[in-house]
This record gives sequence, C-alpha cells and structure tokens, in this order.
Amino acid sequence: MALQSTDVIIIGAGPVGLFAIFECGMMRLRCCVIDALDIPGGQCAALYPEKPIYDIPAHPKILGGELIDQLKCQAAPFKPVYYLGQQVLKLEKNANDLWQIETSLGQQIEAKAVLIAAGVGAFGPNRPPLEHLESFEEKSVFYYVKNREDFRGKNLVIAGGGDSAVDWALSLAEIAKKVTVVHRRSKFRAAPESEAKLQTLAKAGKIDLVVPFQLESLAGQDGVLERVTVKSFEGETREIQAEFLLPFYGLAMDLGPIAQWGLQLNTSHIQIDPKDCSTNIPGIYAIGDIAYYPHKLKLILTGFAEAAHAAYAIRSFVHPGEMYHFEYSTTSGVPAIGAA
Repeated sequence: MALQSTDVIIIGAGPVGLFAIFECGMMRLRCCVIDALDIPGGQCAALYPEKPIYDIPAHPKILGGELIDQLKCQAAPFKPVYYLGQQVLKLEKNANDLWQIETSLGQQIEAKAVLIAAGVGAFGPNRPPLEHLESFEEKSVFYYVKNREDFRGKNLVIAGGGDSAVDWALSLAEIAKKVTVVHRRSKFRAAPESEAKLQTLAKAGKIDLVVPFQLESLAGQDGVLERVTVKSFEGETREIQAEFLLPFYGLAMDLGPIAQWGLQLNTSHIQIDPKDCSTNIPGIYAIGDIAYYPHKLKLILTGFAEAAHAAYAIRSFVHPGEMYHFEYSTTSGVPAIGAA
C-alpha cells in the first residue's frame, strides 16, 4: 500500500478521538484515524448505542449512538480519513524525521504528530469457550448490535449478566419473537432499575430467564444457528431454539503494541502532562481514558477538554515558530482544511 501523509495520526475513533478530529480541524490540521473496531465510536457504538448518557453538556440525555452520530457529523467538514478494523502495530521515526505507523492490514501513514485516544487500549470481546464458535461469528453470533432491526421477529439468546446484556435484552424484547437470557448466576450485575425491568418482563413471559446456566455448545449448519445448549453447575442441560446468540461478556482490554513504544506508563495508562497532553516522547500525545495524570476524572467530557488542549499544542509542534492567533469558533467559523 502507498504511504499516506497527514498532519496528525489519531489512534482511536471513540468519542474522544472523534472530537479530536474536530479540534485538530479547527487548528487547520489534517487527520487520519485508526481504530481496531470496524465502526467509529468505540464502546459507545459497539456496546451502548441505545444506552442514555446524562453528563454531556447541553444534552440532558443523549443515547450513545446519537452522540457518535453527532460527533461524526461535527468532524465531517475536516474530511478525516478513517482506517477501521485494523490495529497500529509499529510506530517509528522514518527517514523524513516523521512518525510512521504500520497497521495490521499493512497500511502505512506518516505524520509529524501522533495523538493516542485509544480508550484503555485496543479491545475486543471476551469470547465464550465454545467449539466451532468461529464458524457462527458474524453470521449468527454477534458481540455488538449494529442494527437493532436485524433481530426483529427472531429467536435470540443473550448471554451475560452485566449492563450491556440486560440493556439489550430489554431493548430487543420489544421487537424479537423470543428473548432468552442465560446467566451463570441468579443475580445480575446491571443497574438495579434495569434488573427490576428485566424481572418484570420475565414474570410477564416476555423474556425467558435461564439461570444459573452457562453456554455449553452450538448447533447449526454453515454458520446458521439452530440451537444453543446450556448447562447448569449440577450438570443439567437444556436446548434452546435460537437463530442468534449475543454473548455480552465484556471486553478484553490490552495496550497491545502501545506498551512497547517507550512511553512512560502508569499501571497500563500513558503518563501525560495535563497542560498540553504531551507524553515523554516529543510529538506523541495522549487523551481520554488511556491518559493518566493525578486526580484524572475518567469522563467523556474530560477527554473532550483534553482534545482541545492537545490540538492547540500539536498545532505549535507541527508548525514550530509560526504565530497562530486563537479565535473562538463564533468568530472563526469552521475553517477549511488547507487554508492559511
């Protein structure tokens, strides 16, 4: 693949990474964005698109998916280039004294600055230890709900006992033919109000609770699921007719190659200077949940503020010695990328 050049490489397309595109754009900086997921939005899009968020300024309540849609719309005028479904494997200085990255799909990009907004690192779903699971994945087994309507009128098994499992059970029970929730404990780890709603729907016969049971095996042909077998701790087994299995066992978090880049770490987080979000390596910055400094609050709005600090600092780093007159957006509007 041809080497691509940009001003800033943003690693992570979660809400903070998306807002960083906008803030860098306001500084007239071009961005390429890399994320291990195949959709922008991070956990908000992958796990909680229909879960309400209450602490976003000017939004008393906004769904995770709606927030991501608005952030993508806000970033769109700056024409970011997304490289999704791939992880950054290498980061090193090249012959042009620029940072150059290479992804798991072979994409190479160079830039003067790198902004890490990778949440707590690359993440993927915790997969249940089931034989032949991979043959059903992306056909009948899904770890994220991208389109709720895909499950209308279907028989679903949802496995897990946390917020995402319970929230999706409540949501999909409205449109699915049947929803069965399998959990290894009678007690769920979801918000009390959500669990109360789950129990109410179970008593009304709208959700079937199979507890305490665990997933045992899958049956079907050519990736088309027909049955899910579950097993209790006493050895009792049950077969559940199902067209889809949605296992929600949380995410496996891993800094991955980031841990090998020579950055100063603090318990799997990147140590930064909070005044400009710089790391111990010139030209590399970190924001959002992956960034650490004393008294850090892990909130989306904290990451938004860090994105603004970082973008302003990156502007000076990319264009050293250049005078830049700061203006409020009410004065400057949305500048065109490439404009002086």
